[in-house]
Amino acid sequence: MRLIDSVRKAAQGDVFTDVFLKTVIPGTKDRRFSIVKRWLQSGEIIRLKRGIYTFGEFNRKNGVNLYQAAQAIYGPSYISMESALSFYGWIPEAVYTVTSATLKRAAEFKTEMGVFSYTPVKFKKFYAGVNRIDEKNGVFLMASPWRALADYVYAYRKKWTGLKEAENNLRIDAEKFKTADRKMLDETLSAAVNRRVKVFLENCKKEVGS
Repeated sequence: MRLIDSVRKAAQGDVFTDVFLKTVIPGTKDRRFSIVKRWLQSGEIIRLKRGIYTFGEFNRKNGVNLYQAAQAIYGPSYISMESALSFYGWIPEAVYTVTSATLKRAAEFKTEMGVFSYTPVKFKKFYAGVNRIDEKNGVFLMASPWRALADYVYAYRKKWTGLKEAENNLRIDAEKFKTADRKMLDETLSAAVNRRVKVFLENCKKEVGS
């Protein structure tokens, strides 16, 4: 069996790190570096960021989960804002940059797999209103629609006073608000510290009747 096939078999997903490679490639650091360099040149693997890789297309099991990759590239973080709203079908436009909220500084990474953008947000509890999503090709953290909207208001400094502005600016179907998880709205509101975000969420709560 080829070494790359052994690594592929041992990997739990299509995104992996130098730490993982150290456990599956025997020999010295120099040997491992030489092998990784050769794989990068041949396309067996693709570098997402220093120390973080994905398999080349012909070596992937289920296809790269870009949301899982986003969290591996820069964290702590979770998928939010436009990407989360698109994931739940709240906005009609395709999103070509994977947008995430982070506890760290703002950052953007342009990779062969796409562009990953990270925006810092401030809440009492960083993961309030965030769901864990388990899919066949990866596990990742995804903001609920309410948290995604709250992060959007915070990140873009919107002075929205209710659902109508979110509906008009993001072209959200008003029916989505009626069926959204009210508990996630409450959870997100209880963690909010920014005045603009609190005003927006409080008015959303009144409008949906929770």
